Amino acid sequence: MNPETEKLMQQLDQQYEGAAMKPLYTATVTVTPGQAGHARMSGHAHSSDGLLDLDLAFPTELGGHGKGTNPEQLFAAGYAACFHGALALVARKAGVDASKAKVTCAVTIGRDPADGGYMLAAQMVIDIPDTERKKAEQIVAQAHQLCPYSKAIRGNINVRMTVV
Repeated sequence: MNPETEKLMQQLDQQYEGAAMKPLYTATVTVTPGQAGHARMSGHAHSSDGLLDLDLAFPTELGGHGKGTNPEQLFAAGYAACFHGALALVARKAGVDASKAKVTCAVTIGRDPADGGYMLAAQMVIDIPDTERKKAEQIVAQAHQLCPYSKAIRGNINVRMTVV
């Protein structure tokens, strides 16, 4: 690990105690509708820094043309990346090398039987090579407690964690 990355990992690993959230970074993304006049069906998303710039579309499974990404893919990517970061911090503390760990997140949208609306579910599949299964499961459980995405959806979205 290069010295700058090592320094950043140490900073992220430091405990914080305060009365309110200490902001570290804010991402800003604007979404506009496309031809359908509905951003979820056909729209565009771009971030304030210009690094995210992509078309949105319904997937073919929902009757769309599939020529763009969708909110479920974006959520899955964000959750998997964030979880991998939490996993790396927890593994480091436990003396486990997670540099080759792989996190796969599947996000499903479906109908909510409680109100007839829509709801999400997520499945995380985590592979930490060369790590004893019990140790890997402990690291994953701790990362699930630390990860901001996991915290944000806890009690609202069914999340299944699988260690392979």
